[in-house]
Amino acid sequence: MKNKNLAILLISLVVVMMGYGIAMPVLPFYIDSLGGRGIHYGLLMASYGIMQLIFAPVWGSLSDKHGRKPLLLIGMVGLGSAMALFALSNQLWMLYAAQLLSGCMSSATLPAAQAYAADSTSSEERGGAMGKIGGAIGLGVILGPGIGGLLAATSLSTPFFAAAAFCAFTFLIILVGLPESLARENRVEHVEIKFMQVKGMWRMLFIPVGFGLLAAFIAIFGQTIFSSVFGLYAIARFNYSPEQVGTILMAMAFMYAMAQGLIVGPMTRRFGEEKVISLGMLGSAAGFAVILAAGTFSAIILAISFFMLFNSLLKPAALAFVSRHSEGSQGQAMGIAESYMSLGRIAGPLLGGMVFDINLFLPFASGILVFSVAFLGSLWKLRVKLKTGLEEGR
Repeated sequence: MKNKNLAILLISLVVVMMGYGIAMPVLPFYIDSLGGRGIHYGLLMASYGIMQLIFAPVWGSLSDKHGRKPLLLIGMVGLGSAMALFALSNQLWMLYAAQLLSGCMSSATLPAAQAYAADSTSSEERGGAMGKIGGAIGLGVILGPGIGGLLAATSLSTPFFAAAAFCAFTFLIILVGLPESLARENRVEHVEIKFMQVKGMWRMLFIPVGFGLLAAFIAIFGQTIFSSVFGLYAIARFNYSPEQVGTILMAMAFMYAMAQGLIVGPMTRRFGEEKVISLGMLGSAAGFAVILAAGTFSAIILAISFFMLFNSLLKPAALAFVSRHSEGSQGQAMGIAESYMSLGRIAGPLLGGMVFDINLFLPFASGILVFSVAFLGSLWKLRVKLKTGLEEGR
């Protein structure tokens, strides 16, 4: 792939994830200013996951028929429109409309970008290109909360207007500077649009990949219990500002990216996926307890960094487990795993928002319970594996 094309592609992904990240420290204050409660914020976060679960495979199929560039442009227009609607919102229903639009349209960008990279690289270069795409996504997630928190010092709408402007600028760059990667003769005339296959997802739990799928679900479920209510928790307990919430979320994203990039690979190679998953479950449960105990700004940053250090082990270890134990198509297995993680992005915010309205400490207590039970389940899995290995060795 030409350096110019790769740069444009990576910029578009940074902008998409910045748009998502910019909203994170600001939306709790928006919800609070409009009279909303925890359940409203939970529903708002869950609606993004629902739209991604439904539309990501649809956009991917459409890019096979119409090309990658139109889908990248559609994603930018949709995300920019959603950010503008956020900025103009003065009622709760407008926030929901903006979030639904954001989840639906921005989910066109990632599958189209991944397909663009696959079209434009050889098999030897593809891994590196996909790694750069992952890095761009991580950079956007890290930068977004910090920028959102700083811009919110002016007004709550300013970060969203800025995000809309970023989207418009990137749309023009893609339109003018990025050539189409999928030649007409390679396009699919008739595409079959497949939504989530519930029966197939259920059956997958009872074959060897099931442990990895459950681990992937719990990783995202537990993480989003935290992320869906932390802004409201910071307001209710500490009266933090958007800048402070943004700084904390930026530190969280930085630790998450660093741990995934530098720690998970060596640990899974040395100890195996099951042991890493077990450690991640135990550390995540302890992390929730440490967050509850933290009472100062610096202590909260350290506590959340501790939580993310262990929680970040779970997703890549679970996906590696699924990949190693899948008997059929790798793509299909990864698609099913993504569906389980999307379900976690829906269920986590819903639970977190509901129990937050009962007591602001309950989401974290729920996280401790979820990860503790999952840790015990992972120990049982390790015990079964050890027993099976001993019996086979006789």
